[in-house]
Amino acid sequence: MVLANRILSHEGIIDSFGHVNVRHPLHKDRYLLSRSRSPANLTRGDIMEFTQDGEKIGDDPRSPYKERHIHGAIYKDRPDVNAVTHHHARPIIPFTMNKVSLRPMFHMAAVIRKEIPTWDSQDEFGDTHMLLDSMEMGHSLSKVLGQNSVALLRGHGCVCVAQNLNAVCLVSMGARDNAEPVHQTMQIGEVTALTDGEIDMASELLLNDMALARAWDYWIARAGFAGL
Repeated sequence: MVLANRILSHEGIIDSFGHVNVRHPLHKDRYLLSRSRSPANLTRGDIMEFTQDGEKIGDDPRSPYKERHIHGAIYKDRPDVNAVTHHHARPIIPFTMNKVSLRPMFHMAAVIRKEIPTWDSQDEFGDTHMLLDSMEMGHSLSKVLGQNSVALLRGHGCVCVAQNLNAVCLVSMGARDNAEPVHQTMQIGEVTALTDGEIDMASELLLNDMALARAWDYWIARAGFAGL
């Protein structure tokens, strides 16, 4: 989890306020998440343990992320999900504010799958400070996410889910990397997305253990942790 935070920070996916976390490998009704700290500086000692309702396990006095309820609600609602990212990758933001589809248009982005819904806090909560800081908001987002891998947050960012940390890093990068060519293509003509079959087959190939291991090796080397 430390490496995943460092990787996505280095790749410009998460900034000082984004986060990556993982379902507890031994206690499926808990998850692991850093204390409130910039992901670029995360260490093993920063990791805290939470119930799915966002309650701290033990008497750790450190402040957690306010938006931890994003993760807990998704873990409650999606037993197939074991890793979650919440980030504000800038190329994605315009797609949170209009009806242009972020559906994959090239094969490396197929991991974001066919549907990328948008959650709008205005629908249920009206004007807010834009943070998802309650289980009610977390479950609202999770409902919009449904069985998809990515959901956009209007005027805010994105949430990505997957079966493990390696995969959720790939999904997070796929969302960012698809946004740029979609926007570029719109300047010269109509965007043609991949077919359902192409998305299914390409995502299955990219999310297998061998492909994820190869990608992970590349990412940790770029982030300065080769060999770990």
